[in-house]
Amino acid sequence: MDKVLGNISGLRSAQLKSLGNLYRRRLAPGTVTTPELARNLSELSFEIRREISVLIDRRGRVLSVSVADAKAAELPSVRRGDERLSGFHLLHTHPKGGGLSKNDLSALFLNRLDAVAAIEVREGGLPGNVQLAHLTPPGTVGEEEDWRLYPPKSPAEMEDFDLAGQVRALEEEIARASRVREAAPDRERALLVQIDQGEVDAEERLAELSELARTAGAEVVYKELVARKHLKAGTLVGAGKLEELTSRAYHLDARTLVFGQELGAAQARDIEAATGLKVIDRTQLILDIFALHAQGVESRLQVELAQLRYMKPRLLGAGARLSRIGASGGSAAGGAIGTRGPGETKLELDRRRINDRLAFLEAQLGEVSVRREERRKNRSRNDVPVVSIVGYTNAGKSTLLNAFTHASDEPRKVLAENKLFATLRPTSRQGYLEGAGPVVFTDTVGFIRDLPADLTRAFRATLEEIGDADLLLHVVDASAPDADARYAAVRRILDDLGLGEMPEVVALNKADMAEKDHLEREQLRMGGVAISAAQGQGLPWLRSVLADTLQRQALAGAEAAEQARQERARMKAELERPTSNLRLSAGQYPHD
Repeated sequence: MDKVLGNISGLRSAQLKSLGNLYRRRLAPGTVTTPELARNLSELSFEIRREISVLIDRRGRVLSVSVADAKAAELPSVRRGDERLSGFHLLHTHPKGGGLSKNDLSALFLNRLDAVAAIEVREGGLPGNVQLAHLTPPGTVGEEEDWRLYPPKSPAEMEDFDLAGQVRALEEEIARASRVREAAPDRERALLVQIDQGEVDAEERLAELSELARTAGAEVVYKELVARKHLKAGTLVGAGKLEELTSRAYHLDARTLVFGQELGAAQARDIEAATGLKVIDRTQLILDIFALHAQGVESRLQVELAQLRYMKPRLLGAGARLSRIGASGGSAAGGAIGTRGPGETKLELDRRRINDRLAFLEAQLGEVSVRREERRKNRSRNDVPVVSIVGYTNAGKSTLLNAFTHASDEPRKVLAENKLFATLRPTSRQGYLEGAGPVVFTDTVGFIRDLPADLTRAFRATLEEIGDADLLLHVVDASAPDADARYAAVRRILDDLGLGEMPEVVALNKADMAEKDHLEREQLRMGGVAISAAQGQGLPWLRSVLADTLQRQALAGAEAAEQARQERARMKAELERPTSNLRLSAGQYPHD
C-alpha cells in the first residue's frame, strides 16, 4: 500500500511519490524512530509546510501515511480487548516546532495507541528533538493524569528507547486491573452525568440517578452535573466533555456511562463511538430495575412489554443500504436499481418478531386485567372500604402496609427494602381501623418524576386500579430535601390518570430522620401527618385520621344515597298522579 491519506490537495506528483515511499521504511521491532526516518519526515514536512503522520506497528512496518496532525490521521479499524492497546504507535512532525499538543495526547488516549511521538522540524528541514508519550496504567496517580511524557531526546537517543518493553509492562498493568474487575462482576463501575439546563432540582435529579444506579447493582465511582443551556445534537455535552469523561473512566476503571437524560438511538451510538464505553440512559436504568424486581406473572409481562416498546425504535440494521434490500418483495428480477434483494432483512425480521411478541403480551395482560376486575367486583360486593397507598418510590409504602396490617412474618409480610422500585406487584392486605371497621390496604407501584412513557403505558392497568379505592394514602418521604417536588410529581401522575380529585390523606414518613424545621414546613405545606413507619411513631394518629375520613365519606355517601332515594320517590309519585288533574292549555293537542 502506497496511498497517501489526508490533505494532499496542491501537492506535486514528486512530493506524493516521496510520501508514498515512506511505506517502504522498516524499523526494528519496538523502535520509536530512527535518525534516517526522522530526517526524511522533517525534510518532507518542511517542503510541503504541513504535518505528516506515519503509523507504525510493533513489527516496525509503516501501516499508513497521512498529511495530517495526530488527531486527524487516519487509523485502521482494529478490534482490541480491554487488556490490550492498539498495537501501533504514531510518529508525526511539527513544522512549527513545539512539543506534544493537546490533540496529540487526545489521539493517544482515545485510540489507545502504544505511543505518540512528535519530531520538531527546524529551519532547512533538519530534525530537532523528539518528544514521546504513552499511556499510564489505570488508577495511576502522578503528575500526568492519562499519559507519561518523556523529556525531549534527539532522534539517535530515541532510537534506543525500549518502546516494546514499556508496552508490555503497561498491558500487564491493564490486564491486572481487568482481572480485579472480573473478580467482582456484580459491581459494575459507572460514571453518571446529569445535564443541568437551569432546573431548580438538578442536584436532586443527579442524586436520584445515583440511587437508581445503586439499585440496579452499579458502583458509582464518579458523578457530575454538567451545565448546558443548549444540548449538542449528537453528543449532548460536546466532544471535549466526552474526552474528559473517557479519561476519568479509564483511570477509575469504569466501563459504563449513565446519562440522566433519555438518549436517542443515534445519540447513544455517537457517544459510545467517541468514548468506547457502554452508554445507557435513565429510562434503560429504570427498565433494568423493573426487570430485576419483577416477581409476579403480571409484573414480568408488564416489564417485558415496556422493554420491547423501548427497544423497537432502537433496533440497528446495517444502515440505510440494507434497509432498501428486498423492496421488490423478494424477487431478484423486480424492483428498482439498488433495491433488489432476497426479501426481509434481519432488521425487518427482528421488528416483526417484536411486533408479534407485543401483540401476545398485550393479550396476556388483557386476560390478567379481566381477572383483576373480578377481584375488584368481589371487594365491592363485600362493601369493605379500600385505601390505596401511593407515593414516590422508596417513600416507605410497603413498610407502612406491614405496620398497618401487622404483617411482620411470612407469608403476609410485603417486601420492604431501602431501594427504588423494590415493590412492583400491587399487594392487598386486610386491616382494621377503629371506627371504620375492616379496611383493605393496597400497596401500589412507586412513582418517580418523569416516569418513562413506555412504563406508564405498560403499567396503566395496574395504576388505574387506584381509581377503585375509596381513599388515597399518599406517603411522602419527609427526610428528602426535595419532598415537595416528589409530592408534586406524584400528583401530576395522578392527574394524568384522571385520579386527581380523589380524597387523600398525606403521611409524612421518615419523620424521625427529617430536620425539625423542614418537617414543620412540609406539614404546613401539605397538611400531612408526621409518622415513622419503621419506628411506629405517629401511626395511632394516622389511623385516627384515616378512620375519620372514611366515616365522613360514608356519611356523605349515605346522605347522597338518601337524597337520590327521595328524588326517585318524588319522580315516581309525579308519574303516578291522575291525568284528570292535569290542566291542558288550549292548543296543546294538534287539530284534526
